[in-house]
Amino acid sequence: MEIRRTEIEGLLELRPTPHRDHRGFFSRTFDTATAAEAGIDGRAFLQDSLSRSAYGVVRGLHVRVGRGENKLVRCSSGAVFDVVVDLRPGSPTHGRHVTFRLDGDEQNSIYVPAGCAHGFQALTDPADTSYRIDAEHDPTEDLTIAWDDPDLAIEWPLPASAMSEADRHASPLAECAEGLARIAPGPR
Repeated sequence: MEIRRTEIEGLLELRPTPHRDHRGFFSRTFDTATAAEAGIDGRAFLQDSLSRSAYGVVRGLHVRVGRGENKLVRCSSGAVFDVVVDLRPGSPTHGRHVTFRLDGDEQNSIYVPAGCAHGFQALTDPADTSYRIDAEHDPTEDLTIAWDDPDLAIEWPLPASAMSEADRHASPLAECAEGLARIAPGPR
């Protein structure tokens, strides 16, 4: 498994090597020892979740304020356009975003550090996205940023076909100062 660093400190892409043959493929999607070499404590994950999205669906941009959460995200089937925005106070890349194509055929995943917002758009119908999270969910710490915030200028590949009401009515960064002030600085 290859681990690639990105311009956002702590945001990593994990790229396994699927073994392919006439039956399909086999892939190790996570390896604790390899992750530990990159600074990821694989034993810290407390919850696994899965979302299924139809073509064009947008989910996000979601961030956990307070102590935050680290998460490992992978598209287990289909493909998604994935976005991570650094919202950590004092980070040299604060306000910047990085995009990825997460693909069920490649089985690549990303490690999203606490204090970064995350969202994605389904590029296939369906697209199954798996999450491993290292903190219990606390809805009082949820903050949603507008997926189409003009200050972020994210170039989504498709028109949004559907999203939750919370995502549809999310505020842009400029209007989220109170919530953003609750994001802990730096890595946890």
